[in-house]
Amino acid sequence: MIELFQYDFFVNAVIASILASIACGIIGSYIVVKRIVFISGGIAHTAYGGIGLGYLLGINPLIGALGFSIGAAGIISFLRLKHNQHEDTLIGILWALGMSLGVLFVSFSPGYSTDLMSYLFGNILTVPLNELVLTGAIDLIIILVVWMFFDELRAITFDEEYSRAMGLKVERFYLMLLILIAFTIVVLIKLVGIILAIALLTIPAALAKLFVKSLGHMIFVSIAVSILFTMIGLFTSYYLNLPTGSTIIIVAIIGYTLVYVFNSFITRRNEF
Repeated sequence: MIELFQYDFFVNAVIASILASIACGIIGSYIVVKRIVFISGGIAHTAYGGIGLGYLLGINPLIGALGFSIGAAGIISFLRLKHNQHEDTLIGILWALGMSLGVLFVSFSPGYSTDLMSYLFGNILTVPLNELVLTGAIDLIIILVVWMFFDELRAITFDEEYSRAMGLKVERFYLMLLILIAFTIVVLIKLVGIILAIALLTIPAALAKLFVKSLGHMIFVSIAVSILFTMIGLFTSYYLNLPTGSTIIIVAIIGYTLVYVFNSFITRRNEF
């Protein structure tokens, strides 16, 4: 196992896993508590339009994904809070629009990039240094924003109406939360891809919620669990020659299922 760290691509994969786990642990906790999993899925799939545009313009596809994700976050926030539109309808429209634009932009691009599929299903073993730097920068932004506005984000996560009654700018902080989700989606795209990103955003946080009540504690536990899942999935996929993103998610699902069943068994036994 130690010999793997002599390869630059594997070291990059380990660093990317840790950086992605930090973002997942922080933002995933808010997503699970506030129950906005499908909003996150809508933002994730809208990002594909930005990836296609990035290929068409010859720029880093992750930059395009970030722009489309933030745009989707802004549209959802504005229409939901200003015009009282149903979120599920908005998500469906943006989901379909983003994926359709992505396919359209790619069809306009000269040639075909075999790397394009990695943005859908992930390929962490091919993460270059410049994307590690981008991921690290996004992590710093997420940590800084959450540190500065932790109480406000916690308030709107647990009770929007009470927060509004207390004079909190709910619309502003809700938009901030969705933008942070957009940033996190970009971090996850190379790790597990757009299709599986939502699973890694929710599973570690959902597992952490089984054992802790405090949002702050939940964030730290979720980060640790995410790192554990990604490391196990990374090594397993390498030795068994399996797709890395899918393996990480399967490991996470198995881990959550085992812990949930064990926790339920202990809880029921204590009731008797």
